[in-house]
Amino acid sequence: MRWGVIVFPGSCDDQDVYDCLKHVLKQKVEFLWHKDRLGRDIDCVVLPGGFSYGDYLRCGAMARFSPIMQGVVEFARNGGLVLGICNGFQILCEAGLLPGALTRNASLQFVCRQVHLRVEEIDTPFTSAAKKGQLLKLPVKHGEGCYYADPATLERLQKNRQILVRYVDGKGRPTAAANPNGSLENIAGVCNEARNVFGLMPHPEDASEKLLGSEDGAKIFSSVIAACGTRGKRAWVA
Repeated sequence: MRWGVIVFPGSCDDQDVYDCLKHVLKQKVEFLWHKDRLGRDIDCVVLPGGFSYGDYLRCGAMARFSPIMQGVVEFARNGGLVLGICNGFQILCEAGLLPGALTRNASLQFVCRQVHLRVEEIDTPFTSAAKKGQLLKLPVKHGEGCYYADPATLERLQKNRQILVRYVDGKGRPTAAANPNGSLENIAGVCNEARNVFGLMPHPEDASEKLLGSEDGAKIFSSVIAACGTRGKRAWVA
């Protein structure tokens, strides 16, 4: 399959995603400049972490209007796979491709540490290689990662099983201490109703090989590869 990693002004984790996909997972991958048109030969688009447009106004607010985002929205609405990591998650929420919003961390401090995630749902292209309830060890590094949604949106997320990963402790418990940013109900990542767009604050690309202290992040990318390879491109869309 072929991956496209979007580079916005201020992106800083684009190279990490590229290296993970190309050198660790041996995938075909290319960078997509924010002013480019989205090609038709891409199977999965990745919006990486960083500080797009210097986080002016608020995280992701300006990147949402980058020329390539029109293509990303159309791609997603046609069933294409879109993965947003950290700042990419923020951009997807700003673009209306994912519900909710990311706000300042409850501590009002930048947080950089390892966290544990519990996989809540596995019937998605992004979590199919994991087991329900499996714990993943990934790093977070953000100042605005507190996930918020109004009560009606939260109810829909729960009803539709769109909460894919939660912050938990080493024993799998969603405690306050395990929550690095104060996210509502320890939510670390959500998908859209069609399950082809996924955003999460932790960085799977920085936990993709033993040298980095964890290989758990590769599960996210491997799930996409498996979903495309065994079920066919966009076959998960109802």
